[in-house]
Amino acid sequence: MTRCSVADEIVVRPFEDRDLPAVLDVMRAALGEPPGLGRTPELFGWKHVDNPFGRSLMLVAQESGRIAGFRAFMRWELVAPDGTTLRCVRAVDTATHPDFQRRGIFRQLTLAGIDLAIDDGIDLIFNTPNEKSGAGYLTMGWSRVGAIGVMARPCLGLISFGRQDWPDPGDAAAEAAIGAGRLDGFPNGHLKGLHTLRTREYLQWRFAAHPTGTYVVGGSDAGVAVARLNSRNGRRELVVSELAGPDASTGVRGLIRRFRPDYAAAWFSEGSIERRLALRSGLVPVPKVSALALVARPLRPISVDVTELASWDLSLGDLELL
Repeated sequence: MTRCSVADEIVVRPFEDRDLPAVLDVMRAALGEPPGLGRTPELFGWKHVDNPFGRSLMLVAQESGRIAGFRAFMRWELVAPDGTTLRCVRAVDTATHPDFQRRGIFRQLTLAGIDLAIDDGIDLIFNTPNEKSGAGYLTMGWSRVGAIGVMARPCLGLISFGRQDWPDPGDAAAEAAIGAGRLDGFPNGHLKGLHTLRTREYLQWRFAAHPTGTYVVGGSDAGVAVARLNSRNGRRELVVSELAGPDASTGVRGLIRRFRPDYAAAWFSEGSIERRLALRSGLVPVPKVSALALVARPLRPISVDVTELASWDLSLGDLELL
């Protein structure tokens, strides 16, 4: 049977709120259901509607009234070394229903999203695609920036012997810590490359209001650590999201003593101050394991070379959205 061209059948249009149930169904069919999390309206709203940087740029591909694909560019802001604030989007959620795959929908939605971003005055697109989609981005003008590798620390003597539940976070919960002002004045000046400005509004949204992740805070006025309590393959994993201050390593050690994980893990870009703080906390690089591939596509001239990993100062808090 001869199939008509995509252009003859598929209509790309802006996402409307009434599309949400169908879009979530497409994402489940294409990507599966994340273990223990779920593709819920709450998570979608947190990411694409409640974001303090603004509502995401979102598109759907539709055929005969049926949603065939979805593409989101999540708004973000990065501060450059010269103090300039860059308006960015992150190419995050994308899905094509299995019934419509191999028809160029991913490419069509992404190119339409680029046009939308340019019209909106966006400076830069960045993301960490998986191996399958990474090659597709390169054909559409993205550049490889580099790999952000995992750092880890076994917590010998604190092994939980298969327990996956966690103690109640109590006053260490991100919501309590931020509400008590423990992260007010969260240091930003030590970050030299492209980085997210850690305002109280951002920290509240990113860590306290997250609908599925459980974030905790450890440390003192001299340094803090923000981490997520996670279970992976039957092990309790302390995922370090942010480090700040000269004494941040005490925050990591305090969280390890309090929550007794099997191990701690973190991702910080090469050369960043947070990476050095992670090393002081006992986290060491694990070669060739779980590296995040960072790619970027400038949409207008930028004062920094975004194709060099050394130009970025990123943590897992910037990169992981669940």
